[in-house]
Amino acid sequence: MEEFFTQENQVIAIVLIGVLLLLLMGVALLLFFFFSRKKIVEKELEKKNLEIDHQKEMIKSIIVTQEKERKRIAQDLHDDISSKLNVINLNANLLKDGELSAEEYTIVNDSILEATDKTLKSARKIAHNLLPPILEKFGLKAALEELTDSFNNSRKINIQYNLEYPKGYLKPEKELHIFRIVQELINNSVRHGKAKKSFLDITPKNKNLLFMYSDNGVGFNPEDKNHQKGLGMKNIESRVALLEGNYSIESKKGKGFKIIITVINPHR
Repeated sequence: MEEFFTQENQVIAIVLIGVLLLLLMGVALLLFFFFSRKKIVEKELEKKNLEIDHQKEMIKSIIVTQEKERKRIAQDLHDDISSKLNVINLNANLLKDGELSAEEYTIVNDSILEATDKTLKSARKIAHNLLPPILEKFGLKAALEELTDSFNNSRKINIQYNLEYPKGYLKPEKELHIFRIVQELINNSVRHGKAKKSFLDITPKNKNLLFMYSDNGVGFNPEDKNHQKGLGMKNIESRVALLEGNYSIESKKGKGFKIIITVINPHR
């Protein structure tokens, strides 16, 4: 009888140990799930925070770009327009006084005509910089052809291009962003990259618009964020964001520069 109770106690003890082990395993699994879930949530929060920081950076960059353009326009108006209008105003007052000889009258009148002509040219230049007339009238392809041809004629850089861009493929405001990006890239190639040749390709593909630009300049390290800012990449990045696209950069020191931009499903 005692042996029976001893065996029964052993069985109970084994069962209790088994139950305890199962409970411990359950607790361990719960703890593992809890901490794993916690890490996943932390990763998601970190990702969201990075996205928010990136969006803030983009908004800041867009604002800086807009303010830079406003400042440039204001400077152009002050330097090219106001100064010339002051000359016209002064000479007009001389004519108004009427105390001029025939020779002086001719000189003042010619001065007014010359200043007026220069003012009109300056006004057209500012208007062209704001919105190139050819872009508004004939679309992006014609505007980019004129832009690249003007650089080719200047002999500062030789630009080859392949523009399979259907007229009206993007909305006018988005075409302007593409145009400004090309302007920025070519200027960077000439001023910073010291490039002699570059290539531009814009092609619709699989409902997306693919944009590729490369040059044979001095290149740079893409990981160098300060260098990217110096090249105007923040301006380009903000415009790509407004296009709801993405971009990638390939460059090495002494190996030129290449950027690929994808405008995803522009008709959505």
